[in-house]
Amino acid sequence: QVQLVESGGGLVQAGGSLRLSCAPSGRTASSYTMGWFRQAPGKEREFVAAIGWSGRVSDSTDSVKGRLNISRDNANNAVYLQMNRLKPEDTAVYYCAARPGTYLSRQRRDYDYWGQGTQVTVSS
Repeated sequence: QVQLVESGGGLVQAGGSLRLSCAPSGRTASSYTMGWFRQAPGKEREFVAAIGWSGRVSDSTDSVKGRLNISRDNANNAVYLQMNRLKPEDTAVYYCAARPGTYLSRQRRDYDYWGQGTQVTVSS
């Protein structure tokens, strides 16, 4: 089992920055592929970014490339989503997710463990 706890959400003006954190715990959490997803009101939960266990390989959706960057610190058991130049359309609940293996999936169904989510609101 892997437990995930997100933090770092909040209210920010457009153009601002936030850093989300995810603290995975449990058995072999550092060997899992980690992902961030988000869900805006009335929309499906969508992929944002994923990172491999070593932190050397990552993937992100085109709409966030260059603005939202995923990283991980296995020594401190943490995964981050650095969010820069935020836009109102980034407003959503952001979820941390984990899956065993090395494949950087963009599909919700491939992730076995989920956090409770953290709200990010970007005002215009």
